[in-house]
Amino acid sequence: MGKLNGKVAVITGATSGMALATARLFVEEGAYVFVTGRRKDKLAEAVRSIGGNVTGVQGDASSLADLDRLYETVKREKGRIDVLFASAGTAEFAPIGEVTEEQFDRTFGLNVRGTLFTVQKALPLFADGGSIIMNGAVGGSKGFPAISVYGASKAALRSFARTWTLDLKARGIRVNVLSPGTIDTPALEGVPKDALDGFVKLIPRGTVGRPEEIATAALFLASNDSSFVTGSELFVDGGMAQI
Repeated sequence: MGKLNGKVAVITGATSGMALATARLFVEEGAYVFVTGRRKDKLAEAVRSIGGNVTGVQGDASSLADLDRLYETVKREKGRIDVLFASAGTAEFAPIGEVTEEQFDRTFGLNVRGTLFTVQKALPLFADGGSIIMNGAVGGSKGFPAISVYGASKAALRSFARTWTLDLKARGIRVNVLSPGTIDTPALEGVPKDALDGFVKLIPRGTVGRPEEIATAALFLASNDSSFVTGSELFVDGGMAQI
């Protein structure tokens, strides 16, 4: 029996990388998974790669109308949610003197506003005792050049986990943040080799992480293995933010 046998999970932004690897693992562990993505072709490709026990719902996590449509689909097909991985996010980089209003709005609109309403709109369908996971980042805890807006957006999620744990404690819903370090995903494509080498030097393990290593951590937070874990931030970063 899988660790998520019979569970219903929702994963946003799951057309590639860490979230897609997580969707695959959740299905392997017995869950039925709803995945979202903005691009129809990429979403269809992701659904095909997952195989069975999955429904793809096209949409943007920063759009409240798209979130309503997502949860209407979940309600119609399964009637409840046991696990939510609010993974959709974006990253744009600029030093403080070059940050634009548009960049700020895009980053906070998806990473903070989008995550808040992804969670809020899921609550009427949430089973008591369920698990909410938000996608953080080491940048929310550790300073790097030119990521002030992105880092602040991820730090906000850490605060959400603390307060929502108290808001939802009567329902036994656990809320945690999963914070990856540098992971080998399509987001690294196009990063200059010298820049990537610089990141690797900051990782005590000496290598970047794999999407599957994030997926297994998400499975821990989603399953009963983490029944005594809530309001926390789990770093999966090879030690980057820990020393």
